Amino acid sequence: QVQLAESGGDLVQPGGSLSLSCAASGFSCEYSKIGWFRQAPGKERELVAAHNWRSGINIHYADSVKGRVTISSDNAKNTVYLQMSSLKPEETAVYYCEASAKNLVNLRAYGLAYVYDYWGQGTQVTVSS
Repeated sequence: QVQLAESGGDLVQPGGSLSLSCAASGFSCEYSKIGWFRQAPGKERELVAAHNWRSGINIHYADSVKGRVTISSDNAKNTVYLQMSSLKPEETAVYYCEASAKNLVNLRAYGLAYVYDYWGQGTQVTVSS
């Protein structure tokens, strides 16, 4: 059974840092594209970062997080990480990881909802003082 499980969400003060994890299980190698998304109440789903986690290349970041967010993976642990720093209150949201087997080559493609086949339950990140 294919599963994605996010963890690491927490309450953090503005300017703080947080590291999220996305543990994958039951996957075949074809699901090599992982996207980290977030969705705040009343707002649209937003791509934060994405990459080909099997190769570690083809890394993409939303403009709003460039320089503050790093996506990485540990293939031995089947886990993808999202490290975030200088967090802002407006980044309060549920963060999800999603997996795709499609041939995705740019940020726009990674941002399309229909290209993803699996996703997790999400982890809550709250940025507040």
